Amino acid sequence: MGAQTITLGCRLNFAESEAMRALAGDDAIIVNSCAVTTEAVRQTRQAIRRAHREAPDKKIIVTGCAAQLDPESFAAMPEVAQVIGNADKYSAAAFANENRVVVSDVMAAPAPPVAAGFLARVRSFVAVQTGCDHRCTFCTIWQARGASRSLPYGAVRDAVARELDAGAQEIVLTGVDITSYEGGLGLLCQKLLADLASLKRLRLSSLDSIEIDERLMELVAGEPRLLPHFHLSLQAGDDLILKRMKRRHNRAQAVATVEQLKKARTDVTIGADLIAGFPTESEEAALNSLRLLDDCDIVAAHIFPFSPRPNTPAARMPQLERELVKARAARLRQAAEERRLAWLGGLVGTRQAVLIENNEKGHSDGFAPVRIAGSKRGEMGQAIIIGRSDDHLIGIFE
Repeated sequence: MGAQTITLGCRLNFAESEAMRALAGDDAIIVNSCAVTTEAVRQTRQAIRRAHREAPDKKIIVTGCAAQLDPESFAAMPEVAQVIGNADKYSAAAFANENRVVVSDVMAAPAPPVAAGFLARVRSFVAVQTGCDHRCTFCTIWQARGASRSLPYGAVRDAVARELDAGAQEIVLTGVDITSYEGGLGLLCQKLLADLASLKRLRLSSLDSIEIDERLMELVAGEPRLLPHFHLSLQAGDDLILKRMKRRHNRAQAVATVEQLKKARTDVTIGADLIAGFPTESEEAALNSLRLLDDCDIVAAHIFPFSPRPNTPAARMPQLERELVKARAARLRQAAEERRLAWLGGLVGTRQAVLIENNEKGHSDGFAPVRIAGSKRGEMGQAIIIGRSDDHLIGIFE
């Protein structure tokens, strides 16, 4: 069995939690923390306290990004038995260590020893890379995870094969910055699809648009097993703000990337991460991000109100009033939701390939949520979309 896990944050964390489960005994709860925003850190502390209330006899071990960045504050919590850093979380010796804090220099850490997989319903997330070599001014994740390290192809292939053997019908490659995968993300995908005939559905997690390589674009155009929803780390739609964020693309490049993806395959859909209220953001800059929703045809936006993180350049820049940040985030979120609902409504009457994941719910290839009454977990086929209810479509299998 191994330890119980409580995971916050990204899908990479979920995959890594599965790899850690066997390293601690049945008497432990591993809390895999997130540090992407101040709210994520608060939720981590809340999860620790709740876990202790519900299972006071369990040993609570905290790891992950928030633990790496601020281990002493978590060690000071009376509910916490041990804090283990990101560089040590795959080490059985770290979990057996009697020290309360086991945190090494993550910048010197090697690649994880195995590619972690996380089977969620019928979709499995496989970690292929961790760390980041870029220094966006708002981000602490490079400090928490260190330099970009890629898993060897053989380890990734074996992990994907294990997940498929365990029942996964769809594989999602995940990591901190998967477009920086050593040798190229496109080549990795080509090799996986060539070597694993049982891999029928391959998705990609968040991509840095400026790093989408030629091989990957070739797959978009010619490989139906690569599913056509691409979530891009755009962050803003204003050139000055992008420069102050230290992003490596400008607005025109983001729009051109989306145009290229859609030209390669007509059913491509676009998701994006966007930050509202970045320091120094003017009203015009905020409107440029708002307009990016239309210019990049974004139908699945993740909107984040800017949150200053310790020891980042953005935290030292002139900050906007919190109420203004919240208002801009709300405006962006509302516009994104209106676009999304219009997109879903436009799919009524169409035929969509749908994979059912759980409770009669699943997703189309373009990642539209679909509910099909009477369907079973793992069922897959062509569906006629007969309506929309709130944020999901209603379909019937042919």
